[in-house]
Amino acid sequence: MEAVLVALILAIGFGVPIAAIGGALAQGKAAGSALEGIARQPEAASKIQTAMIIALALIESLVIYAL
Repeated sequence: MEAVLVALILAIGFGVPIAAIGGALAQGKAAGSALEGIARQPEAASKIQTAMIIALALIESLVIYAL
């Protein structure tokens, strides 16, 4: 029973930070790429922004599922 508890604590201790860091890196990359796209084509800003918001929501949901 103790071994299972130790394994659970280690899994949580490693899993949560990895999920949070991975999500943060993915969101930063998505936002940065969207801003580059808007800088290159300002007339497409609304379409790019909509796609970015949807992508950020999907990334965030994956992080929530990982937790």
